[in-house]
Amino acid sequence: MNAIFTQRSMSGAGQHAQGDRKRPMAGVDWRARAWIDGMDMSGWPSLSHRSVGEARRDFRFLIRATSAWQPVRSVGKAVVASTRADIPIRIYVPLSRASPRPLLVWFHGGGFTLGDLETADPTCRSLANRSGAVVVSVDYRRAPEHGCLDAVDDAYAATQWAIRNAASLGCDPGRVAIGGDSAGATLSALACLRCRDNNEPSPALQVLVYPCTDCTMAFCDRSVEGPLLDWSTIDWFGEQCFGEHGSRLDPADPRISPYRAKDHSRLPPALVLTAGADLLCHDGEAYVERLRAAGNAATYHRFEAQVHGFFSMDLAFGDARRAHRLVARAMTDMPQRSMSAAAPMPNALPVTWINPIQRAATMVVELALRAPLLVAAQFLSTVVTHRMSGAGNSRTH
Repeated sequence: MNAIFTQRSMSGAGQHAQGDRKRPMAGVDWRARAWIDGMDMSGWPSLSHRSVGEARRDFRFLIRATSAWQPVRSVGKAVVASTRADIPIRIYVPLSRASPRPLLVWFHGGGFTLGDLETADPTCRSLANRSGAVVVSVDYRRAPEHGCLDAVDDAYAATQWAIRNAASLGCDPGRVAIGGDSAGATLSALACLRCRDNNEPSPALQVLVYPCTDCTMAFCDRSVEGPLLDWSTIDWFGEQCFGEHGSRLDPADPRISPYRAKDHSRLPPALVLTAGADLLCHDGEAYVERLRAAGNAATYHRFEAQVHGFFSMDLAFGDARRAHRLVARAMTDMPQRSMSAAAPMPNALPVTWINPIQRAATMVVELALRAPLLVAAQFLSTVVTHRMSGAGNSRTH
C-alpha cells in the first residue's frame, strides 16, 4: 500500500526511501502521549489490522470516550436530494436565541472511510452552542463503498442546500460557513472551489481543521512517524480510497487534492487549524500559503504540541476547547457575503424535529454511555476480542 504514496516524485521533506528508519515526532502534549501510550500498552488494535466495519465501530467508541456531550435547543433531520444520492443531514439549533443566526455546514473526519453523524455529534453540539450558529452535519458517502468523488459531490450539494435554505432555518444566507476536520476539511476546501468554478453562491467562510489538501502526501515526511495518525493508518486509508478496494482515483487529481487546483483565487476567507505533532501539519501550512498567494484572506493557528484528531477530543484536551472557541469567534466575526443569486432550492425536503421526550432520552443514553465504568468495559472488550481473534488466526496458519 505504501506504493500508492511513494511511487510519485516527492519534493522537499516528503522524499525518503521506503525503508528509512522512522523517528517519532517530538514535543507531543503529555496528555496525548499518555493516551496513546496507554492504548499501545493495553493492546488496542491498530487501524491497519481492522476491517472497515471494525474500524468504524472503534472510531465511534473513541469519539464517545474522549468527547464532551452537551444539550442544544433542538435537533432536526432532513435529506438533501441530489442527482445521484439522498444525503442525510442533522441540524443543531443552539441554546442561545439570537436571530438571524450564522449557519455552519460541518463535514466529519475519518479518512473518507470512517465517521458519520454520530461521531460528529459532540463536536457539532459544542460548535453550535459556542458560536450561536445553527450547525448542519452532513452524512456524505464514504469509501470503499463509494468513490471519494461521491463524497465531494455530496459536500457540494449540501453546501448549496444550506446556502439556499438558510433563511428557512432562521439563519442569514449571507453568513453561511462550511468546515470540517481532516477529510471533512478537505471536502470543505473542494466544495469552495467547486462553488466558485460553477459560479454558484459560495460560503462566507471555510474552516479547515488539519486538512489533507494534497493526497499524494508530498508535504509529509516518510522518515518521521506521527502519533495517532501514523503511516500505517494513512496507508490503510489510502487503500480504501485509492487502492484495489477503492476507486483507483489518482491522489494527485485536483478533484480530490485541493492544493493541486490550477486556480485558488476568489475563494472565501479561511480559518485553518493544524496540530504541530501531525504528519499533515505542513500540508495545512502549504495550503494557507497558497490561499494567501492567490489573494485570499487566511487566518492560521498551529497547536504546537497537539496530535491529529485532537479537535474532536474536547473531554480530554483543553486545546480542543480552545480550538472550538476560535471557530466560534470566526463565526461571530464572519463577514456577510452577497447572496443576491441564491434563490431557494425547489422541492426542499422538510426538516423533522426531534421532540423533547426523544431529546431527553438521547441525553440520558449519551451520558450513560460516557460513564467511566462502561467506557472501560467497552475498551477491555475490544482489546480482548482482538487478541482472541489474533490468537485464533495464528493457530490456523
